[in-house]
Amino acid sequence: METNKSARFDTRWTTEQKELFEYASRLGGYRTLSEFVFVTVREKAEKIIEDNNNIIKTKEDQELFFDCLMNPPEPNENLIQARSRYNEIFGV
Repeated sequence: METNKSARFDTRWTTEQKELFEYASRLGGYRTLSEFVFVTVREKAEKIIEDNNNIIKTKEDQELFFDCLMNPPEPNENLIQARSRYNEIFGV
C-alpha cells in the first residue's frame, strides 16, 4: 500500500508581497494563504506544461520541426540585412 508523503516548501516574501498575496487570497475566497499559493502555483504549472506540450504535439509538427533544424532554409533578404545591421552595431 502506497502512502501519500508531503514535502515542505519554504519561501521568504517582503511584507508588501505577503500582504498582497493575503489580500488576493481573501478576495478569492481561499481558506488560507497556503491554499491560495498551492492552487495558484499548480494552475500556473499546469498551464506552462500544457503550453509546452502543445508546441510540437502532433507527429507532423515534430517532423517539420526536426526537418527545419536539420535542413535549415537559406536566409532570405530580410535576414541577411538584419545580420548586416547587427554586425555594424556590435562590430562583429
